Amino acid sequence: MAKIPLLLPLSVLLLSLLSLSTAEIKSLTITADSRPMILFEKFGFTHTGHVTISVSSVSVASSSAAPNPNPSRLGFFLLSEESLLQVLVEIQQNPNFCVLDSHYILRLFNFRELSPPPHSRFEQSYPVTAPNEYSLFFANCAPETQVSMNVKTEVYNLDRDGSRDYLSAGLTQLPSLFFFFSVLYIGFFGIWIYICLTNKRSVHRIHLVMGILLIMKALNLICAAEDKHYVKVTGTPHGWDVLFYIFQFIRVVLLFTVIVLIGTGWSFLKPFLQEREKKVLMIVIPLQVLANVASVVIGETGPFIKDWVTWNQVFLLVDIICCCAIIFPIVWSIRSLRETSKTDGKAARNLAKLTLFRQFYIVVIGYLYFTRIVVFALKTIAAYKYQWVSNAAEELASLAFYIVIFYMFRPLETNEYFVLDEEEEEAAEQALRDEEFEL
Repeated sequence: MAKIPLLLPLSVLLLSLLSLSTAEIKSLTITADSRPMILFEKFGFTHTGHVTISVSSVSVASSSAAPNPNPSRLGFFLLSEESLLQVLVEIQQNPNFCVLDSHYILRLFNFRELSPPPHSRFEQSYPVTAPNEYSLFFANCAPETQVSMNVKTEVYNLDRDGSRDYLSAGLTQLPSLFFFFSVLYIGFFGIWIYICLTNKRSVHRIHLVMGILLIMKALNLICAAEDKHYVKVTGTPHGWDVLFYIFQFIRVVLLFTVIVLIGTGWSFLKPFLQEREKKVLMIVIPLQVLANVASVVIGETGPFIKDWVTWNQVFLLVDIICCCAIIFPIVWSIRSLRETSKTDGKAARNLAKLTLFRQFYIVVIGYLYFTRIVVFALKTIAAYKYQWVSNAAEELASLAFYIVIFYMFRPLETNEYFVLDEEEEEAAEQALRDEEFEL
């Protein structure tokens, strides 16, 4: 029996726990691939689930040591999350074990069922009557063989009216969810325009950039809603994925830029950026370009490409670097205000600014922690039927973050911070001597 390297199937199977990709109709080409296991899809099925697989132009190249590979050693199967650990145990106990022989998988077909060459094709639809989340795999247990083939997969559930739903059972609510939040952001933008118009004298350039950020967020959510809607109904996004990635790129770059600019006090504390602050932007923006390229690769391909794990690692690393980089300008501003407060005699005003920036620092840290760690934990532990909960939590956290930040730095013609008497000034001087603002 063919020997499967232990680490590769383990890594692929463990990856299947983390890859919550949106299923749709996918067509792809596998060329001279020797991997013992290839993960194609992960999908939450209801009791009316179906998976359709079509393979064509199949060829298996083998070495001289094994000139005639057994076609029954190559095939497709479904694996539920509950059966994953059992399969891992089988592979660990017997390194020569072929996963196609496992009792815990749902076998679909093997290459023995292919039509004769030169066409070598097969197409079949399989009902999935046991509701669960399954991963669709291809296994190659033939030693020293490389497989080339064209594969088309259709994974869907049937609604009550018989129509197909190409979104996983836990993601079918996403179109409505994204549209709902897009409406909220459009209303938010209207309120922001009203605030800016009623406080014209206090409007700075940063407030205009913040307004553009709200527009991009709303457009990003509208495109996400349309993307998921068309995938849900037809299995393909009909071009909405392109618009989604465009607005996502603009929105993410703008978000990080706004956080950096607010953190530096640009336009409302000072009209220019220092050299080190410019360097932060020069680091963050190109890294966000790279992160969005990685996001496109992750979203538009899948774990079946050889470098998919690498692109996930690139995205994670770049995101962590950007999250760390945007904190520095806030810390610099807080330290600068503390130094200034010792010499300019405006203790109360500096205390107000310090309080504002310290609150901003805490809010940014909380937002990054929640959207990077808590949301990931929700995606990991939530049952497949409730995968939408992590999306809802992320959007709620983002909306709360936007509301708090926009409220903190809204334009105001009469700022209560700066209407002070002598007693308040003395109290502020005493507060500034405290260590409360040390980070």
